[in-house]
Amino acid sequence: MTGKADPQPVAVRRRAILHVSADVPDLIVPAKTPAIATLIALADAAFDQDIVSINRAGAGWGLMADVLGRRMRVEPRSPTGRTTALTYRAPGRGLFHATRLRALGDWLADRIAAHPRPDLIVGHKLTVEGIAVAQAAARLGIPYALTIQGNTDLKIMAARPDLRPLLARVFHGAAMVVVFAPWALARTQAVLGTRQGPVELVPCAVGQVDCLPPRIGGDGLFSAFHLHNARLKNLHRMASAVDRSGADRLAIGGGGSAEQIAAAQALVPPALRQRVVFEGHVDAAAMPARMNRASGFVMPSQRESFGLVFIESLLAGTPIAYPRGWAVDGYFDHDDFALAVDPGSVEAIAEAMARLLRDEARLKTALAQWQGGDGPVRFATATIARDYVAALTQAMAGAA
Repeated sequence: MTGKADPQPVAVRRRAILHVSADVPDLIVPAKTPAIATLIALADAAFDQDIVSINRAGAGWGLMADVLGRRMRVEPRSPTGRTTALTYRAPGRGLFHATRLRALGDWLADRIAAHPRPDLIVGHKLTVEGIAVAQAAARLGIPYALTIQGNTDLKIMAARPDLRPLLARVFHGAAMVVVFAPWALARTQAVLGTRQGPVELVPCAVGQVDCLPPRIGGDGLFSAFHLHNARLKNLHRMASAVDRSGADRLAIGGGGSAEQIAAAQALVPPALRQRVVFEGHVDAAAMPARMNRASGFVMPSQRESFGLVFIESLLAGTPIAYPRGWAVDGYFDHDDFALAVDPGSVEAIAEAMARLLRDEARLKTALAQWQGGDGPVRFATATIARDYVAALTQAMAGAA
């Protein structure tokens, strides 16, 4: 016996990540899509994570001194769990877009300097949060990563060609870029150049896990979306395509206010209102069974970043028609049960509808084979969590 005390285990500090996102529900705007919050939560077991949720508010001419002086008027709110919400002010029409986001980056750097230092900062859009996190990371010498969702990034890159040199530096300077779908990376690189650094393809996480076997002999075509988004989801073209496709029925699952319901119904020509049926809100728990009853799922949306509903439909045993160049394009290029259509063409949408009905048995047989193989594994929560954690780990290791 030496009389020495047994050595105490040394606590290992978990690596810390600060996420910056305009798409996380918070106290200021609680009704945001949960996609980014869900993705972040998948990495909770691996890292200590905090979130700064940003919200843009308009700025009148009275705030031009702040804009030109690069001062930042933020409105931090009481944190909800690990999320701190704030509002930053910026003029409309994209004026001073980069200036205000750099100011936000300076605010982030000051905030980080007053708190425990993260090992990585993640901006959850290239053209918005990415500008801010790149600014903060440069000031502090911390690596940053980006998430590219698609729609907003493409809009801003098209509307502000003068910002492309800055956006290219942000894109190529990131320690890691995570993209939701192949088309988003291809179209970003077409504008900003081919990235030499690491890129990880990580689809949005679907809550549903178990597959429902396809059921041949469905009750017609089905689509699902909140009626507030009826025009963006292309209801007006879908309704017109019903007549050209010969379909007896297109059912729409989705709720909304009285005004939103009326506006959605007005997009349907009067002669087709017996064939385009509004079924109202469908609970998430009931959605797989409702999809499973359908012959096919149709949603040729305009500017759809990912569209979890398409994956949910396939897991529920229902073939899909989705917008070419958007949403899940690139994941199912060689699969007959996923039909890519031009969202701007009523004729193309009508042909897809006709195929879903005419070839239902063949498409659902192919979908059953996909379900029984490795196809669903890519979209399983465990796979997405593994790949996302690996991407973030690589971002920190590459900058070490």
